[in-house]
Amino acid sequence: MTIRVLIADDQEMVRRGLRRILESRPDIEVVGEAEDGVAALEAARALRPDVALVDIRMPRMDGLEVTRRLVGSSAVPGVKVVVVTTFDLDEYVYPALRYGASGFLLKRSGPTLLVEAVRAAVDGESLISPSITVRLLKHVTGGARPAAAPPLEALTEREIEVAGQVAEGRTNADIARELFISAGTVKTHVASIQRKLGVRNRVGIAMHAWEMGYVARERPT
Repeated sequence: MTIRVLIADDQEMVRRGLRRILESRPDIEVVGEAEDGVAALEAARALRPDVALVDIRMPRMDGLEVTRRLVGSSAVPGVKVVVVTTFDLDEYVYPALRYGASGFLLKRSGPTLLVEAVRAAVDGESLISPSITVRLLKHVTGGARPAAAPPLEALTEREIEVAGQVAEGRTNADIARELFISAGTVKTHVASIQRKLGVRNRVGIAMHAWEMGYVARERPT
């Protein structure tokens, strides 16, 4: 399967660099570019990409609003958003993840992480720059984040285990090996957890799991 990508960034050099990296991979095709947020929404509706790479600071509409409007939109069903930005400020990271971004990368992260983030988004996974992840989890475990909202429906013991594994950054294959179940079963559990927690992706699961103490080393004995 070829992954169709839209690049939204107000700097032409950045768009050109991202395009060069992505199109060097045989399974990725850049189907369009946009130089501001409004153009990004219009291009997404017209081109129906699998993944939109979105910068935070853009004219006419910023990347956070683009993310909010794209994720879960009936006009652009199924599109995943990966935020790619120079800025890792908390006021950008948390809203982007809460709005349903499937990844948050710094532009200095390098080509490998960029490609992995695009592929992970399509697979229903999430990838966040390591430095941001560390700070995110410090906020959560240090009590700097508000208490997690109760789930819409109680998680089973197995789902709590899976949620904890997701919070530690493990893929479905990793979780399957750890829990001695199939990858397909893990995928089913992840979908059920998202529904019960009312979150859009694995990032939402991870944040809830850390807030609730579902991560193995955080659980009471």
